[in-house]
Amino acid sequence: MTAPYRVLVTGSRDWPSYDVVWLALDAAFCQAANARRVLTVVHGACPTGADAHTVDWATHMIARDLPVKVEPHPAKGHPTQNFGPWPGAGPRRNRYMVSLGANLCLAFLGPCTRPNCRQPGPHDSHGASGCADLARTAGIPVKEIRP
Repeated sequence: MTAPYRVLVTGSRDWPSYDVVWLALDAAFCQAANARRVLTVVHGACPTGADAHTVDWATHMIARDLPVKVEPHPAKGHPTQNFGPWPGAGPRRNRYMVSLGANLCLAFLGPCTRPNCRQPGPHDSHGASGCADLARTAGIPVKEIRP
């Protein structure tokens, strides 16, 4: 059996547009289909933003009996991992997801909206950009997408 085509999705919690996420995942699905591989979508299971749009896309595809699998990795309540206390659970979870490997990382990078952020000037959301950096360091191709 051919290994799945793994796509790691990371994105801002308040990513606004589902259509951009769906288009990027459609393109990844075409890459997987052309290689005759099942697409496995790996995400952090945030109930909002890019992760939620990813789940909606995958649910839509699976309902049509298309070869898509979903691999959620919540920072709280993960079925096999203890990522420890907040606030470090999210970054530890991101390191774990990256360590599992992927063929592609889709990074939906919105601006930081953290009210107590100390980083000066406009910059990308911390969790998504940090996960994208980890993926890049691990040799996973990263496609950055901004609103």
